[in-house]
Amino acid sequence: MILAQEQAILKGQQQFEQMAEFVRHASRDGRPIHEVERGLWEQSRQLGLSLMAGFVQGVGTGDLGPTLEHEGRTLNRLKDTYDRPYVSVFGELPVTRHVYGTRDTQKHEVVPLDARLDLPESNFSYVLQDWDQNLCVKGPYDEGRESVQKMLGLKQSVASLEKMNLEMAKQVAPFFEQLPTPPAEEQGSLLVLTSDGKGVPMRKDEPAKSGRRKKGEKANRKRMACVGAVYTIEPFVRTADDVVDEVMRKQASQNRPVPRHKQVRAELTRQIDGVEVNGKSLIFGWFKHVVEALNPDRKKPVVCVMDGERALWKMLMNFLTGIICILDIFHVLERVWQAAHCFYPEGSDEAREFVNQRLKRILEGEVGRVIGGLKQMATKQNLRGAKLKQLNSAIGYLHNNRRFMKYDEYLAAGYPIGSGVAEGACRHLVKDRMERTGMRWVVPSAQAMLDLRAVHASDQWEEFQEYRIDAESHRLYPYKHLVAEVWSKAA
Repeated sequence: MILAQEQAILKGQQQFEQMAEFVRHASRDGRPIHEVERGLWEQSRQLGLSLMAGFVQGVGTGDLGPTLEHEGRTLNRLKDTYDRPYVSVFGELPVTRHVYGTRDTQKHEVVPLDARLDLPESNFSYVLQDWDQNLCVKGPYDEGRESVQKMLGLKQSVASLEKMNLEMAKQVAPFFEQLPTPPAEEQGSLLVLTSDGKGVPMRKDEPAKSGRRKKGEKANRKRMACVGAVYTIEPFVRTADDVVDEVMRKQASQNRPVPRHKQVRAELTRQIDGVEVNGKSLIFGWFKHVVEALNPDRKKPVVCVMDGERALWKMLMNFLTGIICILDIFHVLERVWQAAHCFYPEGSDEAREFVNQRLKRILEGEVGRVIGGLKQMATKQNLRGAKLKQLNSAIGYLHNNRRFMKYDEYLAAGYPIGSGVAEGACRHLVKDRMERTGMRWVVPSAQAMLDLRAVHASDQWEEFQEYRIDAESHRLYPYKHLVAEVWSKAA
């Protein structure tokens, strides 16, 4: 093995000398720099592959003697060695190993070299898996496959990348569960929860035999993902005028505090251990866990900002009590514009002034008076038909959510009143990846992608990869300590 390792390293040294000579000739021949860069990259991959082979050959085959004691049994070294491919970022190389098992079944119970090297379960290296999925969580599998092939010269199938995504996502839930609570000094004094829903286009269970949609059948079906976000933040006291300037005149304050330790999740309704579990219950169950972890003594105000969807508020109240519930101001603003267009043309100065005035009054705590004023205007202007129906819809929305619209109190306390974090998560976590042209998903694949995107969006990708490798090592090689002990004695 030592001879094989030296031969591989010698090959690497020769390749390095060839690279140096390539640079010398390129300088004299007047080659453009991009050609030199491309040539060096190709040659460096070959050099890396040679040195990787030298490393593997130097470690040996994992031959720890004719027998190995494991869990009170004597395992025999099987006669033949067994090769397995290892696809690194430099290319593919074989790994030759001795294995230990029982002679009667030829079962591979202990593979010392696999444990010594922490080889992954699949043929693809952990580094390659990391790079593959870092691309795939951002864009289509086929684009990720093409990018890797262009950069590394490795051919992978879309199916293998999808399978890799599913396997990697299995570690997301335990990764999140073991994360430590952020130190108190790093947290803001407000704990904020926010949630919204976003549809994921799903594949049909089976296509119509004719290949055409039936009358009234939608082009695609969507399954709603419940998206949640949690963060802490410092209070930000504002006036009604400040908010009107921000939302109507786009004059954002420069002193706005920044969310701390933001985490986002997205959950589809799906089968878990044979039971259908609602995605909303998963998100709000997570909210409850976070509140208990970050606010055990109940001294920190907990704020929840959402739109007017009844199901979300009902779910919140099923899981948590004592929460400051706030209706997202931007959904209120949409309804005020809806009311304005019942009386004034869209784009008119009159409509804008109408919204300015009503929004300010709502922010000052005068929701009831605004509702009353809208009803009076409808009567005075003898509103009828579609316009009256549109106005009543806006009035109904404001009336049904009045208890969550104490904006004068919220602003004075410095509470956030917009659910932009949740809407941003819906767009970034779900829409930007899941709703690209022609994309259709099945639930397991969609949830796996959402889980990994949640890790990526929470800026925990590198930490997750380290956790995943360690967890996989413990699962695959429970006998790793035995191998290390025997290996050290053999050395």
